[in-house]
Amino acid sequence: VQLVESGGGLVQPGGSLRLSCVASGFSFSRSVMSWYRQIPGKERESVAGITSAGGSRNYADSVKGRFTISRDNAKNTVYLKMNSLKPEDTGVYYCNTASYWGQGTQVTVSS
Repeated sequence: VQLVESGGGLVQPGGSLRLSCVASGFSFSRSVMSWYRQIPGKERESVAGITSAGGSRNYADSVKGRFTISRDNAKNTVYLKMNSLKPEDTGVYYCNTASYWGQGTQVTVSS
């Protein structure tokens, strides 16, 4: 199993980023996919999840209305579109399925 995240970077408050996670080595189209983040000084937390066909999504209260999770099963890719970013969104964002994790991508929100 391999999960490879990309799309992180430095963005000003109020800005946007789109994270991508390309998956391989398992049946992506049958798998629930999630995004987590680890903010400095805090435990890793769930940000968003999406069911295998994309029919159901869930979000942490802190990101509802600002973040959108989506997937393209033809490309074995899950996305996290992040709008209206805040400094408190700064952290390392990880792609997850079952017990597997990507290496993470750093998101820094700062002016």
